[in-house]
Amino acid sequence: MTAYIFPGQGSQSIGMLADLATSYPLIQSIFAQASAALGYDLWQLVQEGPVDVLNQTEYTQPALLATSVALWRILQAQGKQKPRLLAGHSLGEYSALVCSEAIAFDDGLRLVQKRGQMMQYAVAEGEGAMAAILGASWQVVQEICRDACQDDGQVYAANYNTPEQIVISGHRTAVLRAIDLSKQRGAKRGIVLPVSAPSHCPLMQPAADAMQEALQHIEIKMPLIPVLHNVDIDTHCDPDDIRECLIAQLLKPVRWVETIQALDSANIKTVIECGPGQVLQGLSKKITAHLPVINAVELLKIQEE
Repeated sequence: MTAYIFPGQGSQSIGMLADLATSYPLIQSIFAQASAALGYDLWQLVQEGPVDVLNQTEYTQPALLATSVALWRILQAQGKQKPRLLAGHSLGEYSALVCSEAIAFDDGLRLVQKRGQMMQYAVAEGEGAMAAILGASWQVVQEICRDACQDDGQVYAANYNTPEQIVISGHRTAVLRAIDLSKQRGAKRGIVLPVSAPSHCPLMQPAADAMQEALQHIEIKMPLIPVLHNVDIDTHCDPDDIRECLIAQLLKPVRWVETIQALDSANIKTVIECGPGQVLQGLSKKITAHLPVINAVELLKIQEE
């Protein structure tokens, strides 16, 4: 059995899908539809940049959604086996829901554009930060976050990416304090990430409120393929339950280790990373050694040879 996983922010790059676009006209078709829905030329942005614009979250999110959907539709048009499960890392959950036909593509694009804008506006520029803590257990990172919270700032565990890679998120002052504490308590490294919005923590409440309003106006159907959600590692059929998961996702950690473990427990034999990079492939190798992950772009390139 097969599962597809969809990446979040960090997998984007200038020129992604360029080497496949000639062989697969569906890519241009998908991006033309996306451009019409968004009101700007998404393909030109993805191919030519500038990179600092592509990396702004309100542009990154639609770009990655369109890329993942294009790859999905190419693979499905080739008659690939229908997967048993879908899952997405943060933003990737929206890609999974579009590919499961729970959310229409155009609606998904506008939702993630709104999501990016609201995430950016939720915390004033320069006040929030995220950092990766490497080489420390979940328990140690959680203790560090508790100890780093003071009157001038709060910090929380935000992404459980591997057993020893946890991303923290919160006020910049508290994040920097947590990095110092992590060094004192045996972590290998603490790295501030190049993002401006402190995702997956309570500081995103204004964004969650805005997304709750936006999601009320979007039709959500029962997924044709079950989607594992980040917040509870469970699948949902009821549209209102899916809405609640997407709202909670902004405020709660991404439980990626448990997601991969759930795929393993579901007797999945092959996982396809349906996105432009290999970020999730790399994380998966650090979670389990016996669940192979294949990148969709590489899979299509091999078929062309």
